[in-house]
Amino acid sequence: MKNPRPSILILLGSLTIALLSIFLNLVIHLWIEELNTYTLLIIPIVTGVFTFLLFYFLLKNFIYNRLSLIYRSIQKSSKPSEINSQFIDAMLQNVEKEVKTWKEDKNTEITRLRDQDAFRREFLGNLAHELKTPVFSIQGFLLTLLDGGMDDPEISRSFLERAAKATDRMASILEDLDEITKLEVEELKMQFRSFDLIELINEIFEALEITAEAKKIKLHFNKFYSPIYVTADRSKIGQVFTNLLSNSIFYGNENGETIVSIIVFDNLVTIDVSDNGPGIDEKHHSRLFERFYRVEKSRNRNEGGSGLGLAIVKHILESHGQHISVRSKPGQGSTFSFSLDKSQSAGPVSSRGIPLK
Repeated sequence: MKNPRPSILILLGSLTIALLSIFLNLVIHLWIEELNTYTLLIIPIVTGVFTFLLFYFLLKNFIYNRLSLIYRSIQKSSKPSEINSQFIDAMLQNVEKEVKTWKEDKNTEITRLRDQDAFRREFLGNLAHELKTPVFSIQGFLLTLLDGGMDDPEISRSFLERAAKATDRMASILEDLDEITKLEVEELKMQFRSFDLIELINEIFEALEITAEAKKIKLHFNKFYSPIYVTADRSKIGQVFTNLLSNSIFYGNENGETIVSIIVFDNLVTIDVSDNGPGIDEKHHSRLFERFYRVEKSRNRNEGGSGLGLAIVKHILESHGQHISVRSKPGQGSTFSFSLDKSQSAGPVSSRGIPLK
């Protein structure tokens, strides 16, 4: 019998004792002293029932004491009284299920901790790599100046300007790291109010116009839009568009374009930011919003921003109760999509809800 129930084992043992009792009664009846029929039947029955109850409660008490120790050692939520109130078969079945669940939870936790450890190591390596380039640049410029470069005003000014740019890059990385940390621990307060989304996007287009023209990339809407009012933190959503559009410029193809499309459905405003750049392989999509994650490991670290742009975008939108997704294939461009809550107001309002017009 494979994995027999404890109660079945106890019953079989009790029946065995009852049969032995019948055999002994027959021996006594035939060779020692004659017993009446009532005695021949009642003694084996009483013996079998008594044996069953005795071993059942002894075994249950034994299992209960051991399980109580196990539950306390693995800190399970079940109370000993809950275990003791069950029949022995149900007790063991429930324990098997809970131990299996506990094992799966521990395996999941171990996997999660391993992933976190791997992410931590990769993050620290990426951070060191990101900071190493500007630090070494600054170090090289300063050493050159100390070795005599300061005597030449032209070289001195040129190297100091390059060192200043490298310092600005380091400051940008540290500022973004500080902001994303505050977003993660929800220390960065959001100022939700109603504002015109179209007006905000046009402002970002104007701010990035010179950068886009340098790579001959056009930034525009897919069609003309009337004012669309959403409820969100205007400055943070501006940062979302700045990061997404900047990425499309830095990593896009020359003579390309980036198109912003908007769909209003019920209480949601869905925004697509699409480009016709080189595209991103699907294997990178799940990690695209991690800090410092690079699709092309060989990409020049000085190209683009701090490497935290998409991670910041993700956290800002999560702070708004939304998420961002990406659709992209190599050679077919990329589309980043996210939604915002449509404003219940027909115009802009302050953070206190006071109409501004």
